[in-house]
Amino acid sequence: MKKNPNRLSRFWQELKRRKVIYVITVYASTAFVIIELINNVIEPLNLPERTPTFVIIILAIGFPVVVVISWLFDLTPKGMERTKPLEEADEDERPVVQNRWQIATYISVAVIIGLIVLNLVGRPNLLRAGDIQSMIVLPFENFTGDDKLEDMVSGMHALLIGDMGRIGEMRVLGNTTSNAYKDAGKSATEIASEQNVDAVLETSVMCLGDSVCLQFRLVRTTGEEEQLWVADYKEDKSQILNLYNRITKKVADEIMIQLSPEEERLLAKSRTVDREAYDAYLRSYQYWDDVSLESLNKAREFLNSAIEKDPSWAPLYAGLAEVWLGISQMGYESPEIAVPKIYENLNKAIELDPDLAKAHYLNALIAYLAEWDWEKSEKEFLKAIAINPNDAFSRMYYGHLLYILQRSDEAAVQAQLAYELDPLNTIILVTYTYALLCADDCEAAMTIAEKALAIDPDNFLTSNQLYETAALCGEYDVVFETYKLDLQVYYREQLDQNDFKKIEKIFNEQGYYAAYEEILRYYEIAAEKGFIGPGVMAVRYMMGNQQDKAMDCLEEAFEIHDPQMPYIAAGGYPFDSLYDNPRFIAILNNMNLPLPDCPNE
Repeated sequence: MKKNPNRLSRFWQELKRRKVIYVITVYASTAFVIIELINNVIEPLNLPERTPTFVIIILAIGFPVVVVISWLFDLTPKGMERTKPLEEADEDERPVVQNRWQIATYISVAVIIGLIVLNLVGRPNLLRAGDIQSMIVLPFENFTGDDKLEDMVSGMHALLIGDMGRIGEMRVLGNTTSNAYKDAGKSATEIASEQNVDAVLETSVMCLGDSVCLQFRLVRTTGEEEQLWVADYKEDKSQILNLYNRITKKVADEIMIQLSPEEERLLAKSRTVDREAYDAYLRSYQYWDDVSLESLNKAREFLNSAIEKDPSWAPLYAGLAEVWLGISQMGYESPEIAVPKIYENLNKAIELDPDLAKAHYLNALIAYLAEWDWEKSEKEFLKAIAINPNDAFSRMYYGHLLYILQRSDEAAVQAQLAYELDPLNTIILVTYTYALLCADDCEAAMTIAEKALAIDPDNFLTSNQLYETAALCGEYDVVFETYKLDLQVYYREQLDQNDFKKIEKIFNEQGYYAAYEEILRYYEIAAEKGFIGPGVMAVRYMMGNQQDKAMDCLEEAFEIHDPQMPYIAAGGYPFDSLYDNPRFIAILNNMNLPLPDCPNE
């Protein structure tokens, strides 16, 4: 048992005698120095990206070779000589070059310390993994010389944002917020500072025909502005979707984000698209945000045209489903006609591409608004978010669903994320206002509602949300500043200014509820004509503190599956005084919704 330690000790002494330990130390130190030098000069000298990999491989191969040589040979004044075995060596024999090895070791250590100091102090802006966690993809610059292509360029921009949104480790701002900076005349750093992002991707479209010519420039905006990557691409238009996948992967690589296996799978999918179908799809984009019947029909026309050219491209059917959903919500077509069209196109989209986030989002939306299938809705929302974690609408409406299910803490997280993803999108602002009301934060809700109205003061949705928010929060002066547009939209007849003056006179002399009773008279006329649904009417009655009439409307809304019904106990509407009403509780039980806490408990 005593022999093994002796052998081990003798072997260690032999390693030192043959200077193997010195060689290993110096080799490792030198290798570290070489690798660090390569990493520091690869960008300034424009060396190939794989240079550090090749250097590491060479050094790894050289290591065992150097160790073997150091064991077999000694460096002497006469040159390389084979090392004598221990039995042949004199006891007082001393290594001739021991001091040289020590000096080399000291120098290597000094250089290593110097390189570490250089990286920590001398190069504070050196990009590291995790430095960039958010980005804005600025509107594409149209340098084709043809202004008629502007709508197509805008559509290409929206599609790239959707593609890049699949990077889960990075916050990618939404299309609406990005478009707010079109022709803004601001620098990348200014825009990034306003939106609190770490990087900006700038894109120029140089040609747009059968081929697409694109130039990309990725700029880091934390600290001093720094260009991280620039590249030019010319691609056949039919391969544009595959190009976007490559660009997304390249950007992730440049900012040192490790893609997950699922993200790699999604970005590896290949899809050739018909050129004319792609053009028609891009042109349809400009009509989606306008809810007028003319615009929705125009979008439908372009999408149907694209389907004739490429009937196997799933986003076309998801687009049609969204258009038909808008037609149904605005009352331009009866549910008997619109709803089957929605399902038909949604099912086709998912059949063609199970990984299409938009289709799962729309499926989730319909599942809770129309079907009242809460479990299906949550599953579909989670699928959509897993595919595109940066889709603000999926996160916001998932947050709404969670408020409906009384899971407030989870809901607040999703709503906040949605707001951070597209903070200049008025629809997101309107729905975020509702989420804040569900969270019983009137001060924040009023702030966001006012922000939405300031961005788009002529939009009925922004005015309507501030109107309802003010009523719920007891800001009655604001109610009477904003009620006119809401009443006019539902009443659908031109109201005389004397009517408004009469209401204002009652408000000034008798107070809010007396004046609102007069406003309700006009809403009731609109409801009798079929211009306003029972769900909205229930909210209006509660704004006037008429609980019995509100309850009658809720029961009617339940019978017809009014899309307002899932929200009645979420907290964003003024129904809290009905929470202990047996009729109200019966509706929630029939909808299989959890009961909220009563305000007096």
